[in-house]
This record gives sequence, C-alpha cells and structure tokens, in this order.
Amino acid sequence: MLRVAHFRHSCLLVELNDTKILFDPGNFSHGFEGLTDLDAIVITHQHPDHADTQRLPALVEANPGATLLADPQTSAQLGEQWTAVYAGNIMQVGGIQLTGAGGRHAVIHPDIPVIDNTVYLVGTPDQPAQLMHPGDSLFVPSVPVDILALPAAAPWMKISETVDYLRAVQPRFAFPIHQEVISDAGRGIYYSRLAEMAAEGTEFRVLPEEESLQLR
Repeated sequence: MLRVAHFRHSCLLVELNDTKILFDPGNFSHGFEGLTDLDAIVITHQHPDHADTQRLPALVEANPGATLLADPQTSAQLGEQWTAVYAGNIMQVGGIQLTGAGGRHAVIHPDIPVIDNTVYLVGTPDQPAQLMHPGDSLFVPSVPVDILALPAAAPWMKISETVDYLRAVQPRFAFPIHQEVISDAGRGIYYSRLAEMAAEGTEFRVLPEEESLQLR
C-alpha cells in the first residue's frame, strides 16, 4: 500500500511498507510542520521553495530518528547531519528503497548557473519506481514509473514540455506539484491540458491538500 499526502507545491509525505518519507519541505508548503515519526526527510535541491531553511531545523529536531538526505550541494550547505545522494545511489530507508537519479536542475536561463537536483525513485528492489519525485527536472528514468509527481508549472518550463514529459514517462497515475507559482484561477488551464493530453493509460488527477490518499 502506498499513500501520499500533498502539503502544497512540491512537498509530499509518502508512506510505503510502514515507512514515512517527507520530500521537499519548502517555503511555499504548509502543514508539514507538525509531522513526527518520519523515517526520512529528503530534499531534491537547494531552492527555498523546496528546502525552507527557516523551518527545517524545527522539523529535524521533531524527528530525531529521521535519515536526512539531499542532493550534494544542499547536503554540503545544511551540514554533516545530511547525507549527499548522487545519481545511481541506492539506499534502504525502513521498508523503502530510494534510488537517486538525474543530477541536474532544469535550465532556467543560460546566464543562471545550473545547480544539483537529485531525482528520487521510491519503491522496492523488485519495483523501484512505484513513485518518482523529479524535483525541478524533466528526467525520464529507464525503469517504468507507476506514480509521477509532475511539475505542473515553473519558470524553467513551457506547458508543451510538461505534456511531452508526462507522455515520455507514461505513468499509470500522475498528479501535479510545483503549482504555487501560478494563481488558483490559472491552474485550471494547466490541469485541463495535462488531463486531456496525457498518454492513453495515464490518469491525471489533482490531490487534495494535506489528505493522505492511497494511490497504489
């Protein structure tokens, strides 16, 4: 059983095999502050909408048993408590296998340096990509993805690229993340296009905020 709770933007709580992992608690996200008993806190990259350095210390303190994982640059910034995850790294956290992939953030503009961005595949050894969190990238893995957390809108992406990415990954189920950069009124434009243009066999659906739903 795999359950997901969406705490706005790119922050997700994923539960699988009695293991709880929180991804990307950033400054656009809300509701994760009171979480305890986390097995891991995981960050894809250093941007504040994915790693809120003001609220992270309290979250870490409230979860003293959590494994702390981040892309290499963010790990170095946050300190020795954090373990760097590179593309190709495979690690076991409780009953979950985490696989690092990708490695680089999408290009925002040629004049802006490209930073690290670790993609995470969540699953088990026999099904390593039951869920994928790509952070700020359009990385397509070599293994089938069952559930995709899909960046819906970003300064580094056109909606045509989002559609092409959704079709390239071809998950069974996809839901939007990274949507706090557009207004509530404007999101329907993005969501309707993604729903109608997804590949056959892919269900696209918006998750309610802060509610844990069984997706697998």
